[in-house]
Amino acid sequence: MTVAAIDCGTNTIKLLIGDLPDVAVRESRMVRLGQGVDATGRLAPEALERAFAAIDEYAGLVAEHGADRIRFCATSATRDAANAADFTAGVRARLGIDPEVLSGEEEARLAFDGAVRGTGPGPGPEAEPVLVLDVGGGSTELILGDRETGPQAAFSMDIGSVRLHERCLGGDPATPGQVAACVAAIDAALDDCPVDPASAASVIGVAGTVTTVAAGVLGLSAYDRDVIHGSVLEVAAVHRTVDELVRMTRAERLSLGYVHPGRLDVIDAGALIVSRVLRRATVPTITVSETDILDGIAWSLVG
Repeated sequence: MTVAAIDCGTNTIKLLIGDLPDVAVRESRMVRLGQGVDATGRLAPEALERAFAAIDEYAGLVAEHGADRIRFCATSATRDAANAADFTAGVRARLGIDPEVLSGEEEARLAFDGAVRGTGPGPGPEAEPVLVLDVGGGSTELILGDRETGPQAAFSMDIGSVRLHERCLGGDPATPGQVAACVAAIDAALDDCPVDPASAASVIGVAGTVTTVAAGVLGLSAYDRDVIHGSVLEVAAVHRTVDELVRMTRAERLSLGYVHPGRLDVIDAGALIVSRVLRRATVPTITVSETDILDGIAWSLVG
């Protein structure tokens, strides 16, 4: 059975098609659907246009591969928007299904499942409980659990790379005062978060912010999914790379080669979230997974 899973976040729309565990298609488009939502409460017309262009492309791939089941899951950008109905109608017209707005509990379960399926026992994830850190554009999820029973505790914080960049980091590069304000906002969210990173025996990081930081830690000249997936990074090295990324201008980040152009401006806020979470954890390393909630959505269609 061929399944098609689409994960629509604040910054990125991702597609997976396959007869699992075999994957035929894995695509990602940065459309910044959540552009300005934090300030206006609405999805911008140009953001909808970018998203629908990506979905048109995905609809063609779904048809080409003859997917038997499709699931389209949307997260914080469409939860927050007053004109979310426009987005829903556009998805329905293109794919014949309505997007699902995931509950926090379902989002946590799918993200945890996707992360742990992709990482076998090793120096990072073998110790339990495992904390899955999922930094998105509009929100950040912390999910604590173990491989057999799944999530034990989860919380979605209203902070993400796009949301915090728009709120706090307007400079190029961000000024020390802007960075301090961003760090304060992250720490305040963590203070209120019922999932304590210090409770984790190991940490798995997923999604584009974490994998981009990983590429920097690994010294890659270009983004390489195969090298990044399953890598085990020293937390001290992560902090150093985050500090470097935050101090850079957008042009300097572009010259690195591994930072996607659609992430150049917001990687500073996202990287700071990663660093602040790890400062509260007591683990020496973080394991990086290229499998995430998208894979969890796909597996939910099987059986």
